[in-house]
Amino acid sequence: MHDMTPREIVTELDRHIIGQAAAKRAVAIAIRNRWRRQQLPTDMRSEVAPKNILMIGPTGVGKTEIARRLARLTGAPFIKVEASKYTEVGYYGRDVESMIRELVENSIALVKAQERESVEEEAHKRVEQRLLEMLSPPPVTYEAAPEDDDGAQRHERTRDKMRAMLASGELDARKVEISVEQKAVPMMLTGVGVEQVDLDLQGMLEKIMPRNSVRREVTVAEARRILFDHECESLINQEKVNAAAITLAEDLGIIFLDEIDKIVASENTRGADVSRQGVQRDLLPIVEGTTVQTRYGSVRTDHVLFIAAGAFHRAKPSDLMPELQGRFPIRVELSDLTKEDFIRILKEPKSALTKQYTALMETEGVRLDFSDDAVEALADYAYRVNQTTQNIGARRLYTIMERLLEDLSFEAPDNKQDVLVNAAYVTQRLEELAQDEDTSRFIL
Repeated sequence: MHDMTPREIVTELDRHIIGQAAAKRAVAIAIRNRWRRQQLPTDMRSEVAPKNILMIGPTGVGKTEIARRLARLTGAPFIKVEASKYTEVGYYGRDVESMIRELVENSIALVKAQERESVEEEAHKRVEQRLLEMLSPPPVTYEAAPEDDDGAQRHERTRDKMRAMLASGELDARKVEISVEQKAVPMMLTGVGVEQVDLDLQGMLEKIMPRNSVRREVTVAEARRILFDHECESLINQEKVNAAAITLAEDLGIIFLDEIDKIVASENTRGADVSRQGVQRDLLPIVEGTTVQTRYGSVRTDHVLFIAAGAFHRAKPSDLMPELQGRFPIRVELSDLTKEDFIRILKEPKSALTKQYTALMETEGVRLDFSDDAVEALADYAYRVNQTTQNIGARRLYTIMERLLEDLSFEAPDNKQDVLVNAAYVTQRLEELAQDEDTSRFIL
């Protein structure tokens, strides 16, 4: 997928995201430039830096979704971070380098998933062998029973029968005893959120903390899953995974830096504003290109693609530090969503909300059918509520759809029926709330 053309990338994004053509074109070109860079001679390749992108637009118009879908489309390591969570060194908050460590963790997971696919066949064979050893008695040796020359053949026939029963699932409910390895949890981490602990510190503690083996009685089905995971881990070369993951993160990694407008300092440069300015200074070397130490090795950020985004209601992109502005040469403005956009969002994407709710209700035996006038009415309510209260973009559709189908969803398990959702159905359930601005502010 890495050699997709810009047009192909935009076409794929169009399947999931409505509008915002300029932003889609910008990210498509940025991804294609990565492929182009790989075709260059080695000496020139190192000189070509990514053209980072700054997306400007209100919440809920597709900024994050474009970046997330792009990463999924290209198989690139991707993380979304909020700039407002970082603070200058010396202030309470997270170290900006932690975003690179998170990116590497994401990359490790991607590479390990690929490696796991390559060892699954061998892992299944090993699991089968271990389960057979647990379920069938050991063969009688010739020395123990010299008069029984057919003992080995009988044992092999028993094994073959057991193997067939294992494959068919006949033995899934039988109990077996296995050893399960458990990691000791340091007391200093008890009650501490994982996100609050530096990933490198976690890795160091995992290495030095003892591992205990506990005997557990489980079903064959559960044992198969536990043993399969264990065998996959033992077959994967972790050093190879680490090296490949670092290369993947360096060459294809994407970091979506949200709320970048929140780290713009105001004219009053005291207190929190000093910290905001400090975050910009700390971000600068990461975006420009530096080396970050992780528990898997050194990671260079020279060719990581940064996509920053912000609403910029109270600030302007020009309020950022000039050096940081210069690291985001591509700027695209995303537009507010119109009523027509809402109609398309409800109907066209592969995972449109109307399709999602229809599929969800069908699991209960309830068949939903959204008429065109219902979709138009929903879009109209979403647009009007956004205009009269806080504009949260396409996210407004989630709250409206939940409100619309709340009663039906509650009664669905006990009331199988076919339901036509038309304009009258929508009006009956939403009109009163939409007219009361104070109520819609809290409910819709």
